[in-house]
Amino acid sequence: MIDIRDLILSYSGVSVLEVPELTVADGTLTYLIGLNGTGKTTLLRSICGVIAPAAGTVRVDGVLIRDHHTTPATLGLHLNYRAFDPRHTARRHLRWIARARGLPTGRVGDVLEIVELARVADRRLGHYSLGMLQRVGIAAALLSEPRTLLLDEPLNGLDIAGIRWLRELLRDLADTGTCVLVATHLLDEVERNADHIVILGNRRVLADEPFAQLMNTLGPGETSLEDAYLRIAGLPIDTTSGAAQ
Repeated sequence: MIDIRDLILSYSGVSVLEVPELTVADGTLTYLIGLNGTGKTTLLRSICGVIAPAAGTVRVDGVLIRDHHTTPATLGLHLNYRAFDPRHTARRHLRWIARARGLPTGRVGDVLEIVELARVADRRLGHYSLGMLQRVGIAAALLSEPRTLLLDEPLNGLDIAGIRWLRELLRDLADTGTCVLVATHLLDEVERNADHIVILGNRRVLADEPFAQLMNTLGPGETSLEDAYLRIAGLPIDTTSGAAQ
């Protein structure tokens, strides 16, 4: 579980995101959505301690997160698919991460099977496609068998089969009790799989509610999450094309 209280995130003394209260529950697949620059990645980085808040607290599974301290073993994260040495193989990369986090390297084979890369695990990462690199990052996030999982745009680069695979993986993890928080722009996928929605905009949380409850608020002419999002975010819509202006 993620528990945030009175959080203020800032750059150069200027507030970029304020979150008075936010709880991301266990056993729930929560999607974090918002335009570029609304603070999705910043929030995820603060949850894992990469960014220090100007004020407030973040707790993951009851543990207070402090900037630049060791990531709790219960937290798995994949925030940057570019964070790898292209000369390393997937197996070597995952073993290195396991050792750095004090996790058993024997888990590497298991996660390679989960992300369906065991057959190419000894190929150098520099020869991997974007979708394959995303799978490596997800494998790294699963090394600790996390109770809480953070993923930043994990669907980018995945083909149709990969998207369906990830959809089922996230659903299975949430259904077995994992707290799953995913930042994404792909609203169609959110509609297929979400339990809960958090919308960011204007340096704050604009919505924090169960997906079904949010969809029950659809107004006249609204038929999708995209419609609800545009209204909540205060974005104008070109009614002749259905697109945001």
